[in-house]
Amino acid sequence: MSYRLRDNLNSRYFEAANALTSKKARRRIVAYVESYDDIYFWRTVLSEFENDKRYFEVMLPSKSNLTRGKKSVLMNFLEGEPLGRDMIACVDADYDYLLQGRTNQSKKVLESPYVFHTYVYAIENYQCYAPSLHNVCVSITLNDHRIFDFRQYFQLYSEAVFPLFVWSVMFYRNGNYPKFSMTDFNRVIDPGGFSVQNPLTSIEKLKHKVRTRIHELQRQFPDAKEEYLATKDDILRLGVTPQTTYLYIQGHHLFDTVVTPILSKVCNLLRQERQNEIYHASAHKTQKQNEMSCYENSVQDIKVMLKKNSGYMMCEQFRRVQEDIRTYLDES
Repeated sequence: MSYRLRDNLNSRYFEAANALTSKKARRRIVAYVESYDDIYFWRTVLSEFENDKRYFEVMLPSKSNLTRGKKSVLMNFLEGEPLGRDMIACVDADYDYLLQGRTNQSKKVLESPYVFHTYVYAIENYQCYAPSLHNVCVSITLNDHRIFDFRQYFQLYSEAVFPLFVWSVMFYRNGNYPKFSMTDFNRVIDPGGFSVQNPLTSIEKLKHKVRTRIHELQRQFPDAKEEYLATKDDILRLGVTPQTTYLYIQGHHLFDTVVTPILSKVCNLLRQERQNEIYHASAHKTQKQNEMSCYENSVQDIKVMLKKNSGYMMCEQFRRVQEDIRTYLDES
């Protein structure tokens, strides 16, 4: 079978293939995802629902040209009638969940019974789930000393950026986003100058930047108050809270610009603490060298371990994803 033919197959093909197999064989459900990293995430989601009657195969949207991304998934598999009970699409929510059908893509993501989304902006937001970040530090440094409260920091961070986040969603809803793009928003919410010993300083600087930008937007759009308040009420209804806003900002920005630098500073201190323990506890030079070498060989890369983080499974938004999958399987 050529790759071109395979890429044009739709759900009817997979339904027919399932029908031709032995009645004792498990039903195969193909799940198309956006990128390589998404394969592992959605495999984690879908594994729970596999049994002796069905299994999932998670794959990229095309094998012939290696196209990836959300638009590729939606364009290839939502045109006509390709999706169905044996072929689904699993994508990042991005802003489509918060747009609530105001664009064609948002409608496709929210209305198709065979398209599943993350609710949070992207899988990176789950990987950066604050209550799980201490465990990530332990996996990186093998030091279980809690020297930083990630949960509290990202609650404060979220509360600081929430008012500006409402402006961002409002502009993307009304199509005025060129006046305040996601790039503009990300530039403001970068917590530069973060210190493990004094994290509140970065929060105060962040609040100042947010207030300054909001005052500029209020001057530019003096009649936007009613629309702003309506947008705020609506996204609160959708589950976004001032304390969880970090889950809904752009995932790559959160992962690369916010969380990874913070983890790096926390993990550096934890490594130094463990190295000092080894240094002072060693009976002689050879033991110190051997122990230090053993420890350094066990230390892990921050981004690798963050991408492998699955501590988000107790997150309310993740449970909504699971419930959507469960409903689809029950109905099909």
